[in-house]
Amino acid sequence: QVQLVESGGGLVQAGGSLRLSCAASGRTFSVYAMGWFRQAPGKEREFVAAITWSGGRTVSRVYADSVKGRFTISRDNAKNTMYLQMNSLNPEDTAVYLCAAGRGSRNPVEYDYWGQGTQVTVSS
Repeated sequence: QVQLVESGGGLVQAGGSLRLSCAASGRTFSVYAMGWFRQAPGKEREFVAAITWSGGRTVSRVYADSVKGRFTISRDNAKNTMYLQMNSLNPEDTAVYLCAAGRGSRNPVEYDYWGQGTQVTVSS
């Protein structure tokens, strides 16, 4: 089992920034890919970004078109923590942000472990 805990959400004005964290514990040696998803009220879960690594080195980062150039995904192997730096936020980014561990794809069904989520609210 892998446990994931997100933090860093909050209320921010449009144009502002936030950094989300996702701390992993448990059988983290079995994890080689993690991702961020978001879900707004009444909408389906949406892919945001994913990162994969091998032997401690990052292999790839992928982003949804809607966040490309504004969000940056990263990982600190020593801390077993993944981050999402979010800049130039706009109200459309308002959602619950969830981190997940799995295969690093854009499809949420390919992720085996999920955190509880952290709320991000962007005011206009």
